[in-house]
Amino acid sequence: MSELAIVRAFADLPDPRRTAGQRHKQALCLALFTLAVTAGCRGFLAIGDWLTVYHDELLALFCPPKGRLPSYSTIRRILLNVDYQAYSGCLARFFGVQPQSGEMVAVDGKVVRGSYQRESDNPNSETHPAIQLVSVYLVERGLILEPVEVPRKSNEIKAFPKVIESLACDGVVFAFDAINTQKNGAANC
Repeated sequence: MSELAIVRAFADLPDPRRTAGQRHKQALCLALFTLAVTAGCRGFLAIGDWLTVYHDELLALFCPPKGRLPSYSTIRRILLNVDYQAYSGCLARFFGVQPQSGEMVAVDGKVVRGSYQRESDNPNSETHPAIQLVSVYLVERGLILEPVEVPRKSNEIKAFPKVIESLACDGVVFAFDAINTQKNGAANC
């Protein structure tokens, strides 16, 4: 049987794991994770239950080497090291999610809650600022496109023109909050 399209969608993602001792391909684990979350699993134990319940069907569908599916803990370990920006890009390409003419695209910058670290009493821990993302939402279809991480020592105002440029096509309407209506902001687009 040929490889499934959802597995091929993740085939080009770099795998940071050592090659020694790998039992399952990263693409298979990410495909199973994506399907489990789509099926409504909210947590790794739920993914483990889903893998158990649909074990025979998943074996027949994916035909993994040696007839074994990865465990939920293997999927968890892979997710700990995956490049989320690349993963979300693969998902967007797989599902063909792009803004179309006449659609409204809402763009907003957010700080990931709890992503900063300010420990001054621990010499083993480096302090770092919070992670900032620019999120893109297709209003009519209710879909979120891949977020764009704002570089350190920058802000969403400077990242906003790049996001607009990457999504620009005829007839797309952009909606954003007041912070992106800077006087010189239009000149950057």
